[in-house]
Amino acid sequence: MNHLPLIIKREYLTKIRNKSFIIMTFLSPMIFIGLIAVVAYLSQLNNDKIRTINVLDESGLVQDIFKNSERTTYNLLENLPFKDAKALTKEVNAYGLLHINKFDDVKSASNHMTFYSEESPSLSLISDLEIQIEKKLTDVKLLQNGLDVAMINASKVRVDITQESFEGEKTSKIDSVIKLIFGGAAGYLLFMFIIIYGNMIMRSVIEEKTSRIIEVIISSVKPVQLMLGKIIGTSLAGITQFIIWLLLGGVLMSVTSLILGIDMAQMQTPQQDMLQQAMETPELNMKVQDVMAAFYNLPLTNLAIAFILFFIGGYLLYSSLYAAIGAAVDNETDTQQFMLPILMPLILAVYIGIFTVIEDPHGTVSTVFSFIPVTSPVVMLMRIPFGVPIWQQVLSLLLLIGTFMLTVWFAAKIYRVGILMYGKKPSYKELIKWIKY
Repeated sequence: MNHLPLIIKREYLTKIRNKSFIIMTFLSPMIFIGLIAVVAYLSQLNNDKIRTINVLDESGLVQDIFKNSERTTYNLLENLPFKDAKALTKEVNAYGLLHINKFDDVKSASNHMTFYSEESPSLSLISDLEIQIEKKLTDVKLLQNGLDVAMINASKVRVDITQESFEGEKTSKIDSVIKLIFGGAAGYLLFMFIIIYGNMIMRSVIEEKTSRIIEVIISSVKPVQLMLGKIIGTSLAGITQFIIWLLLGGVLMSVTSLILGIDMAQMQTPQQDMLQQAMETPELNMKVQDVMAAFYNLPLTNLAIAFILFFIGGYLLYSSLYAAIGAAVDNETDTQQFMLPILMPLILAVYIGIFTVIEDPHGTVSTVFSFIPVTSPVVMLMRIPFGVPIWQQVLSLLLLIGTFMLTVWFAAKIYRVGILMYGKKPSYKELIKWIKY
């Protein structure tokens, strides 16, 4: 293996010196930050717009519920005919007119309400109006039925079941959501990294094969060394690119905010405004504290170590398969028939993680797929935030490493024969023969 460091160095330097690699390394964060800046700028323009809504309430029941906010002003019209109210709304260029006709039965009130506007109204605005009116009319109906609304509201009981393990560790529903977010992010990052840089390894092998450079290289280097060198070198180039994206993205974000005067924190939607107003209530403040507590209760050290180990193991496993496919074909078009067996376990792992781990992270399905090497890097990373015994993590990692070594052995056999095969489209039957050589 004395040639392996040289191969890794050559592959790494070849990748980072490639013009397209350099261009995309610096252009990608610029495009991404540019899109964010455009969205922030447009959002800021939209947030600066104050909408005026005229309200003509002929029923006299709900006109007192509308409260002005930072971006919405309600103008109550009294003793004004509907036609005049409509004309006035158009004349002053108001956002819209909410017209509420008189009605006899509260249950049929929705048939007597219409919102008039020049353009289609905001969905969030209409939903907010409906919620306010529904609450008011519900109270009116309760009073009509002789019920005390204040007593009913005071009689409402909120149930929030405390969760605690037999060892005394307390958790909550929010803990489960936070754990799912962290596990899902880790699994998805691995999934995308494998697809992006696995394809890069495959294209690199195809390019060298078609240019016949591989024939010169293979004369002095063992195929397995060349394959591992390509995998590790491309992985290091990918990590370098990812680090540059993070650093350059942070710098560009700061520069964009300073030069264009865009405050990224102002990228808010009406739903976020409603959430901020609701955050002023003690109940939601407690929820925020629960979220922070859930974050600090995460096994962060275990997550970090497991993420690195399973990330490396999963990537090396799939990269060896990508390298074998690249060696078996002459162009990217011929790779399609071999890509499905590689992508299916990855896609299955993501679906298992999303639809099974969230429901029962310690169930049979979740546990079994966290041990199967082709799915364990994703599923196990999603399970670990929920508390997985160390012995299960170690066993899963050992199975993953063992499978990687076995996969490298098989892939090297295909690689050894495939890199010297030209002008023939291989089949699965041919690949099996190459393994037997």
